[in-house]
Amino acid sequence: MGAVTARTDKKVKEVSFSWEGKDKTGKQIKGEMRAAGSVVVTSALRRQGIKVTKIKKVNESGGKITDKDITLFTRQLATMMKSGVPLLQAFDIVGKGHDNPAMRKLLLDIKTDVETGNNLADAFRKYPLYFDNLFCNLVGAGEAAGILDTLLDRLATYKEKIQAIKGKIKSALFYPLSIIVVAFIITAIMMIFVIPSFKDLFDNFGADLPGPTLFVMTISDYFVEYWWAIFGSIGGSIYAFFYAWKRSVAMQRVIDRLMLRLPIFGNVIRKATIARWSRTLSTMFAAGVPLVESLDSVAGAAGNYVYYEATKKIQVEVSIGNSLTSSMAGTELFPHMVLQMVAIGEEAGSLDSMLSKIADFYEAEVDDAVEALSSLMEPMIMVVLGTLIGGMVVAMYLPIFKMGMAVG
Repeated sequence: MGAVTARTDKKVKEVSFSWEGKDKTGKQIKGEMRAAGSVVVTSALRRQGIKVTKIKKVNESGGKITDKDITLFTRQLATMMKSGVPLLQAFDIVGKGHDNPAMRKLLLDIKTDVETGNNLADAFRKYPLYFDNLFCNLVGAGEAAGILDTLLDRLATYKEKIQAIKGKIKSALFYPLSIIVVAFIITAIMMIFVIPSFKDLFDNFGADLPGPTLFVMTISDYFVEYWWAIFGSIGGSIYAFFYAWKRSVAMQRVIDRLMLRLPIFGNVIRKATIARWSRTLSTMFAAGVPLVESLDSVAGAAGNYVYYEATKKIQVEVSIGNSLTSSMAGTELFPHMVLQMVAIGEEAGSLDSMLSKIADFYEAEVDDAVEALSSLMEPMIMVVLGTLIGGMVVAMYLPIFKMGMAVG
């Protein structure tokens, strides 16, 4: 008897099926349904008077869920709920209309959880890889206060702004990385394929070659002989770096500290971090989440381990009665202007508004800094590549010039 009960209580796994068929009037229709098997789908449609002509399982594997997918889903859900669409129907519309199979499966699984009686925040908490504490806390606060549509709208705006600031930072770091990659590829091609051709030519000269030419040819010999070791060590180093960075807290701390100290780029990263920090705290505080709880989510959303540790320290000090301004000042990570605006916000009881203004200011600063960097990097790319390639070309032609002068 116990075994029978165990089998009965076990949850049946449902998958998506796409179907085509004809209704009672003979009109061709099609749709999608989640069920335990194709027989269940056929039976359900037959009860609706639909004769099924084609049915197949939807491939839900593959496809990676990105921050952009979650941001778009949040905006779509907020828009539909503000328009009066019921929650479950909104999930059904967004889920079935999504191009990414993995995202579609995620949304339909969350919908199933809500249908079985779980609240929305708890359903999101089952997927911490995609929905962090901040997201779940805001949704929970919206459900408790009966203003879910308003908080979803605020959450969508927050995620859109954070997505934009991340894009700006990636754009700022893309240029120097592109210089390094392009320069290395061009150098490798010339060293392995072009320089050896000149070497064969110079062997017939029977004269001493200039120092720069000998230097370039020696490097070329190493590239030709050990290209597998060079490419392998570079690829292995990059893999080892990212592997250690993702799994080692000490490594994250060191890298994030170095990122803040980088010339030019460090200042942009610091401004972007402060913008994210302020935007997150503003969003949480405006939603009615207590300050100490808000700081817990802010620490995780800061995006920099230095600011994560500082926020945890601020959280402890605020929890024992210190003001937010004095706690922030003790970290020595926030500019004087930020501290002054936070102090005014605390005094006037408009902390969320002041933090939002700080975020707006620093987001604009990041925009200007990235635009300036883009303008600066374009000529730098030309100078670096021109110097590198031009230097190798001149080194290879020096013997020809020398021989021409001797003949003249």
